[in-house]
Amino acid sequence: MSCETKTTCPYCGVGCGVIAAVDDEGKVSVRGDPDHPANFGRLCSKGSALAETLDLEGRALHPEIHGQPAAWDEALDLVASAFQRTIADHGPDSVAFYVSGQLLTEDYYVANKLMKGFIGSANIDTNSRLCMASSVAGHRRAFGSDTVPACYEDLELADLVVLVGSNMAWCHPVLFQRLAAAKAARPAMNVVVIDPRRTATCDLADLHLPVRADGDVALFNGLLGYLADSGTIDLDYMAKHTTGFPEALRAAGHPSIHDVSEATGVPTILIRQFFSIFGNTNKVVTCYSQGVNQSSVGTDKVNVILNCHLATGRIGQPGMGPLSLTGQPNAMGGREVGGLANMLAAHMAIENPVHRERVKRFWKSPVIADKPGLKAVDMFDAVADGRIKAIWIMSTNPVVSMPDADRVKAALRTCPFVVVSDIQTDTDTARLAHVLLPTAGWGEKSGTVTNSERRVSRQRPFLPAPAEARADWWQLAEIGKRLGFSAEFDYEGPPAIFAEHAALSAFENDGQRDFDLGGHIGMDASTYDTLAPFQWPLRKDGSSTPRFFAEGGFFTADRRACLVPVATPAKVEADSRFCFTLNTGRIRDQWHTMTRTGKSARLSAHYAEPFCEIHPTDAQNAGIGDADLVRVAAANGRSIVVRALLTERQMRGAIFVPMHWTGETAPSARVDTLVSPHVDPISGQPALKMASVSLARYKAEFHGFLVAAMRPTDLPFAYWAIARTEGGYRLEFAGDMPTDGWDAWLRRSLQLGRNLDMSGYVDEKVGDHRLLAFEGERLSAALYVSADTVSVSRQWAADQLMQVHADHNLRSKLFAGRPEAGRPDKGAIVCSCYSVGVNEINAAARSGCRSVEAVGAVLNAGTNCGSCRPEIRRILDATHCLAAE
Repeated sequence: MSCETKTTCPYCGVGCGVIAAVDDEGKVSVRGDPDHPANFGRLCSKGSALAETLDLEGRALHPEIHGQPAAWDEALDLVASAFQRTIADHGPDSVAFYVSGQLLTEDYYVANKLMKGFIGSANIDTNSRLCMASSVAGHRRAFGSDTVPACYEDLELADLVVLVGSNMAWCHPVLFQRLAAAKAARPAMNVVVIDPRRTATCDLADLHLPVRADGDVALFNGLLGYLADSGTIDLDYMAKHTTGFPEALRAAGHPSIHDVSEATGVPTILIRQFFSIFGNTNKVVTCYSQGVNQSSVGTDKVNVILNCHLATGRIGQPGMGPLSLTGQPNAMGGREVGGLANMLAAHMAIENPVHRERVKRFWKSPVIADKPGLKAVDMFDAVADGRIKAIWIMSTNPVVSMPDADRVKAALRTCPFVVVSDIQTDTDTARLAHVLLPTAGWGEKSGTVTNSERRVSRQRPFLPAPAEARADWWQLAEIGKRLGFSAEFDYEGPPAIFAEHAALSAFENDGQRDFDLGGHIGMDASTYDTLAPFQWPLRKDGSSTPRFFAEGGFFTADRRACLVPVATPAKVEADSRFCFTLNTGRIRDQWHTMTRTGKSARLSAHYAEPFCEIHPTDAQNAGIGDADLVRVAAANGRSIVVRALLTERQMRGAIFVPMHWTGETAPSARVDTLVSPHVDPISGQPALKMASVSLARYKAEFHGFLVAAMRPTDLPFAYWAIARTEGGYRLEFAGDMPTDGWDAWLRRSLQLGRNLDMSGYVDEKVGDHRLLAFEGERLSAALYVSADTVSVSRQWAADQLMQVHADHNLRSKLFAGRPEAGRPDKGAIVCSCYSVGVNEINAAARSGCRSVEAVGAVLNAGTNCGSCRPEIRRILDATHCLAAE
């Protein structure tokens, strides 16, 4: 028998429903919830592996003060007294909260209430500033509110879906599968991808526009002019519901197709096709994500997209509208409660005195923040220069994810008082905490999250919180009480917080505000426990709507949308010393800084080390070969070392490096150390995809690969990257040889006893060193070192940790680092869900499989989340091309 709980995935903003089952022995399994309207039972590779991330290794289990265990009362008393003393000495703006889209809405609500209404500062910002702030700013400029007009169903109803700066196949894979299924059912549907890279998402596209970084403004300004010239403008809708069209059209400048091509780098023939398809299709949905938002002109990008939808009246109707794809599971919930430094709760405006008075009166608070607080980049600048003297960081890792990350690290090192609430003790940020507070994680905490289509879902606990871990809302409420506000923070639990949040959303809300949960005022605990997913608004009378603005009703003063005039930015000449544009982002199977996903061996199998996508011509010109190590350097004097991945999917003159690796997993690959803290002047969102860098091949004395049953502790190498594998760890490294030799290093780093069966192989002529260590019939470690590339089948070698090696005579065959001829070797993993490797897919192709579906029927690859299907298709195409030659 097992106990099942319906909950919500803790990863991206799709907000998938998950059913978690716990059997009689406490083992957890997960599957998609077929009744949840976001995913209808689908899960991506990350969601499917959630049960593999629940172990307690590295968990923060007890409060710590200066690295030493402490009682909760002692830790909370210290936090409260430090904040109270700092406020008394330096004022409320000398303290700050930096929170996270990983928090539940109830956590977010209490944090925002405490800071803005009781401390009296707006210095609370969130890592959502790095993700969605430009969407928020663009929505507010156009609509008067941070309103997402469309819903997921519109993707399935549209005749044209435009994906701008979104690798949906990897970053929102379940939504991508919904789109793919809709296109399969209606092949006439068009999908256009606008992205500098030919990503996996392009596998579904009818048209790919390889736009130059930040070329989106020029492209959509050109589109607006085309729509005006071709008579596609909806004059009736604009006359009734909008202002600003003449100014927006004048700012766009009526560029020619040639001008647009020059500004974007997209061939004229592709621009003509896109403009024609957009102009001639009524049901258009435009989805945009980090490629739009993470830019110094991100807000303008959002507004030029909104301008095209407003000008054509393609908004708020089935199959029509702009749809911002949220990066985090509760970035939307954070926006609802005012978790950004420039917002108030319930979508009210901090700059509006009526709103400030209303929130203050509702909270019965002694003060209310009367001006915007410091946004993320400015906040850490203030930590660096001493204006902020106490900061509380919750469920995020800014030492890795912020731009100019080393400066953030240095700032926190010198900050007088740093509090970190997290589930792990060993994140790059947690190591800098004066006080570390252990937080309940997914599966242990209770609350709500809001996804990209305004759908509120419950996260429910199905495991007890380990040891002394506590919910974030509880920690915040306890500090509120210690600051003298016992009655205002005396919550019995999340249901009471949600009820207050709902009541505030409806408080004096006469339809002038979009966000309204009035239908849930007075909700009790039993109703909260059984709360089904719902979309807001849900008003007191029970009315709701899945879409906004079909008949106008915008939330500006005159109830009209504003088409914002946006000029195409001038092209910036590149520095010849740093002539490559660095684009950062996510990969398919990892999430943020791998605090959770890094615990899963199968999620680490697809890409086990950090890499840099480079166009082959650029690599050849720089003397870089495939799988070489590459030094990527920026003008700020910092550099990283990553593995070269040569691919024609990457535009020339630009490179892509994932943002996931940390000081714990690959300290030389913290890519955001290279990114300057240049921000959008309106949203404050940093330009994480536009750093200027140089490339050079990295030369090392030795290169090595290790698989081991335990994590190595002594890693004195210039480059190393570690990942989980079944039965242990795998390590790539490069640098100088340890002074005491490889045998001594291996024993020391893995704390191997002298009684192990250890054997070695050395070829000094070519610089090869290979060591095997066995404990009983199990492999404890296999080390492969070479002066050049280490020629080893990585996945096969890692798999040996799970094998029984009883025959001593056969053990020496492991020195080869690959199986004997005719023995199976799956190769690098392509399908994480079923651990299917590239060699297995190639073999299936050679045996007659000519489609992804055929491979799925034979190997199961691509039949679960579907994220690997584009890669399977590329392997099939390559294999059949070779066979035809």
